[in-house]
Formats: sequence, C-alpha cells, structure tokens
Amino acid sequence: MPLDAADARVAILADDVDAAIVRLPLDRTDLGVIALYDEVPVVVVSADSALTAADELTRADLIGEVVIVPADDVLALGEIPGTDAPRFAPPATTEDAIATVASGVGVVIVPMSLARLHHRKDVEYRPLVDADPAPVALAWHADRQTPDVDAFIGIVRGRTANSSRS
Repeated sequence: MPLDAADARVAILADDVDAAIVRLPLDRTDLGVIALYDEVPVVVVSADSALTAADELTRADLIGEVVIVPADDVLALGEIPGTDAPRFAPPATTEDAIATVASGVGVVIVPMSLARLHHRKDVEYRPLVDADPAPVALAWHADRQTPDVDAFIGIVRGRTANSSRS
C-alpha cells in the first residue's frame, strides 16, 4: 500500500505495515533500517523551457527561476540562491506542483522516482548534479520482526536459501 513519506514511520510503529520503503533521514528510534540506494534529484520543467536544452542542470542554471516547493516535499533542499519563491501558496502535493510547472510556471525539484511517477507529456526533467542525493531505505519495527520480515531483510542483504546465515 502506498504511504506518504511523512506517514511511513507512524504506519510502521502503529503496526499498519510490517515494513516499508522510506526516505531518509528518518527518526530511527524503535526501527530497524537498511539503506538501499541514493536517488538522483531532478528538476522538472515545462516541455518548452530553455532548461531542456541541457542534459543535466546545476543550481547556477536555476538562477532567475521560480522554484516551487510542494507541501509534501521530501528533499528539503532549502533556498537556492538567485532563485525566486512563488507568489502563491505551495501546492499540496508533488503532483499538483508538477501540474503547475506544466502550465509554464516555475520549476520543481524532486527525486527522479517522483518525476517519473507524475510524468506528463508537457513536462521534462533533468538531473540536478550538484544537489545531495535522496537516500532510500527499508524500515521495520525493531521489536516486531515476523518470519516474513526476516526473510525480506535477508533478501535485501543478499542472502539466499544457500547462505550460511538464514
């Protein structure tokens, strides 16, 4: 079941889910956590933006752009010097922010998986090469490990049925 990034820890601790793929940083109190990979931040722009001429972007490329930060932002990049804040309230969701960008207003910076999830024909995205990656991890309640969760943890760690440790 999909979870909002902000709700993942609560869902795990409430026993609503056995384990979840989460974004770091995360309060690890009472959780078991295994880092999985780092996700590339991308800049989502309208399809007719001049920024699409580049294969990748830097923060300096965004000078003068309106950077939209949705209310459900998972990157927490902070302010990018030389960029402008929108003169409207933050969109509630990343999907809404991308729809705003599609209309030709501003840019939004999100992990690549969210750009792909909310992709539209009227937007494109480019890697933001000088931004910190967005770490992703597996998390579970440390005191409620079921045999299924143990098996999943083993798979994530690369263990097989023939491994010496189950």
